[in-house]
Amino acid sequence: MKNKDSKPASPSDKSSRVVPLGFMFVVLCGLSFYLGGIFCSEKDRFLTKDITKEIVSPKRTADASSGPLQVVSVAFPECSIDFQDYTPCTDPKRWKKYGVHRLTFLERHCPPLFERKECLVPPPDGYKPPIKWPKSRDECWYRNVPYDWINKQKSNQNWLRKEGEKFRFPGGGTMFPHGVGAYVDLMQDLIPEMKDGTIRTTIDTGCGVASWGGDLLDRGILTISLAPRDNHEAQVQFALERGIPAILGVISTQRLPFPSNSFDMAHCSRCLIPWTEFGGIYLLEINRILRPGGFWVLSGPPVNYENRWRGWNTTIEDQKSDYEKLQELLTSMCFTLYNKKDDIAVWQKSKDNSCFTKKLSNPDAYPPKCDDGTEPDSAWYTPLRPCVVVPNPKLKKVALNIIPKWPERLHVAPERIADVHGGSAGAFKHDDSKWQMRVKHYKKLLPGLGTDKIRNVMDMNTIYGGFAAAVIEDPLWVMNVVSSYAANTLAVVYDRGLVGSYHDWCEAFSTYPRTYDLLHLDGLFTTESHRCDMKYVLLEMDRILRPNGYAIIRESSYFVDSVATIAKGMRWGCRKEDTEYGVDKERILICQKKLWYSNKQSSR
Repeated sequence: MKNKDSKPASPSDKSSRVVPLGFMFVVLCGLSFYLGGIFCSEKDRFLTKDITKEIVSPKRTADASSGPLQVVSVAFPECSIDFQDYTPCTDPKRWKKYGVHRLTFLERHCPPLFERKECLVPPPDGYKPPIKWPKSRDECWYRNVPYDWINKQKSNQNWLRKEGEKFRFPGGGTMFPHGVGAYVDLMQDLIPEMKDGTIRTTIDTGCGVASWGGDLLDRGILTISLAPRDNHEAQVQFALERGIPAILGVISTQRLPFPSNSFDMAHCSRCLIPWTEFGGIYLLEINRILRPGGFWVLSGPPVNYENRWRGWNTTIEDQKSDYEKLQELLTSMCFTLYNKKDDIAVWQKSKDNSCFTKKLSNPDAYPPKCDDGTEPDSAWYTPLRPCVVVPNPKLKKVALNIIPKWPERLHVAPERIADVHGGSAGAFKHDDSKWQMRVKHYKKLLPGLGTDKIRNVMDMNTIYGGFAAAVIEDPLWVMNVVSSYAANTLAVVYDRGLVGSYHDWCEAFSTYPRTYDLLHLDGLFTTESHRCDMKYVLLEMDRILRPNGYAIIRESSYFVDSVATIAKGMRWGCRKEDTEYGVDKERILICQKKLWYSNKQSSR
């Protein structure tokens, strides 16, 4: 036996040391076993913290079927009233900690564990259940989003106007003063693919109050409206209050949380993004998420500079230079000018790799081809890079002119399912059938599903978007969330004509409080409990769920009772139900969040 700091024992010493060494070996093994047991039991515990004391649940065993997880009931306190619009990872109170270069302070910066809030976010004073869809597209309660600043600042642009107890949305915008309908009509004349199901998924950067995305819903086009958190405008909160898909985000230093080759079209209506600055890095990100043959639409400066430059506080020479720089950058990225009229210009991304092969074969080409080993779909805290993400040449069926049109693409197994471990056309078909059966059962348990009572829905840990596909005929939309730690199935979701985002549920989601009517999760705690504290996940669910909103929690029997216990402390009412299969190892919780009002004063 060799000691770290000593020489090997000589043969003459060996017999005299047998007993002490053996005894030491036994003692050390016992001590390590004891310490290891302590360490492992601490690692696998779930904690639920009361205001005054910490309550520890029993250690989870390796066999989850051995018994339910026990959590002692606690009542979570209310947050102060000034947390009514609290967005933990984009909190204006923390902006001063981060730089202003490229607006990095507007990106996600989540609080450390010791700063996490363990309280319930209150609604604004006078909050009412949201107006139901489709009426909500045109109006919302003022008290639900009580921000007068945006009304006064944008009154001349017809974004919205306050009338009595309501905000009304006339459908105006900076670049469509005559209404969003006329604006989209002109766009459809320029892009006929918007009319025949070719274009299904779009992204609107700098979305305002999302009137563009709202109008497209009636045209069979599903849009994610994107805008950063700010102190006054609350653009994303307005969009979601209206029942229009939206998410907090900004193109800054990190990739957007979407896979490559996903959107059929991207749109910017005077969104003030400096597209040609910093080596064109923002436009390179649009190139990454736009599928081959997809369209990029720009209205506002520098388009139509010949007639508009006087109103832009600039010179015609500067605007002409900006337009030429933009055109040069797009050409170098294999985009071609597709159509242009009045204030709208449309470029199309190359449908295949022939242009990329030709242009990027030159070692001096700028921007260069990305060859740093970063996966094209890596998009969770992944830095932007000044290079072109070239579509995988092995993918033959992701281009806009080849992928099935909507709605046929919804039930066709996408080519990219082969990139998923265990993915196949057969697995896709089975998943589709499974969710048709499950949703039918859900509607028996929750009759409001499929009615105008539920509009904004999130599937918190989808695989192929099967739940969203099963409710496609209902008057709702679904944000499909794929864990940043799970298999990359979000590309499959987009190829089906659905939308979603990457996310890590150990952190807060990029949305305002009270923005979803229904949260659905299938096995999230079973999958992520080794990384994420269940208490914080449920508190985050409470933050983003509207009062009177619902949660469908499908979990192993091991977690169901503990989830219900924590939910009770959040003022949720839950009932346990059988699955459609009636098996004991898996149960369903149907929960509803109660509407309550805070008696607390602002802490500011």
